[in-house]
Amino acid sequence: MSFDVAVIGGGIAGASVAYELAARASVVLLEGEATTAFHTTGRSAAVFTENYGSAAIRALTIASRPFLTNPPSVFGDQPLLSPRGALWIGRDDQLGRLDALHAAGAALVPTLERVGIDGVLALCPVLDRGYVAGGVWEPDALDLDVHAIVTGYLRGFRSRGGTVQVSSRVVAAERATGSWRLRMAVGEDVEATVVVDAAGAWADEVARVFGARPLGFTPRRRTAFTFDAPNGVDAREWPLVVDADEGFYFKPEGVRLLGSPADEHPSPPCDARPEELDVAVALERIGAALAVELRHATRPWAGLRTFAPDRNPVVGADPTVEGLFWLAGQGGYGIQTAPAMATLAAQLVLDGGDPDAALAPSRF
Repeated sequence: MSFDVAVIGGGIAGASVAYELAARASVVLLEGEATTAFHTTGRSAAVFTENYGSAAIRALTIASRPFLTNPPSVFGDQPLLSPRGALWIGRDDQLGRLDALHAAGAALVPTLERVGIDGVLALCPVLDRGYVAGGVWEPDALDLDVHAIVTGYLRGFRSRGGTVQVSSRVVAAERATGSWRLRMAVGEDVEATVVVDAAGAWADEVARVFGARPLGFTPRRRTAFTFDAPNGVDAREWPLVVDADEGFYFKPEGVRLLGSPADEHPSPPCDARPEELDVAVALERIGAALAVELRHATRPWAGLRTFAPDRNPVVGADPTVEGLFWLAGQGGYGIQTAPAMATLAAQLVLDGGDPDAALAPSRF
């Protein structure tokens, strides 16, 4: 089978860029697992916040909002975003950190608000007045419907004539006469003029198959779990609550709550599994911030968030290997930046040109 572009990786990065590319090219999406969005994408905390990450990440997030607010009809009738709000909280010794968060964010997010203890408790009344000294409030932060976003991209990709192949791991590649020939672990070979490496935690491993120098991505494990709201308390309207130093966060998840220690343990690329110690650390940290007893955790899970050395994403043609394009290193921001990242990547693949220096693979 022959295509203009082969996209390797069936998570949000691969699905979104494949959709954008398929408007103008023949595209195959190759996923090594038996299902798409199996690893990190399917384990996201699912929050859209413009007050999170580097300047480049925040710009990409803001640029993605119009698409997520008003997606193409192929994404269905249900909204991809829903109201939530995000509240960063801090103790007395973290007030300087809260001031810095507000100052850094307000330039891009004018609705960001510095709030005192009474404002914090009005937004999340179970926080302990003896623990919390203040907060930063982002009223326009939103919940993301990750399933609807990913399936919408895949549905749209197929509607544009794109081909999805699961259980399709690339084990070797050879370039001749301006085209790649990809040998699969199982199944027939695939030919493509350009290959997009959107393999997430496996991006460096995929690059080696094509003879490219790895860029130094580090997958980092993040743990999450659900726990019950306090007895008699309806927590469904609470905001996302984040420690000022990102030592923990929690947010409503249906009628329950989702919690995390916001851990970043370096990990090899793998099907990440939670560690009991990380769950215990999160319970201790979250429990210390609450004025009520924290109820036990259930259903823990983990996912990998993959970062480049400078923690910005990588978008652009490989500087030394012809026909290889990078779209990797989205870290924990992949869902909320996907529309802008995919549009940029597709334009560069099809029309050429150079990305912003903060995103280009040549910076390494």
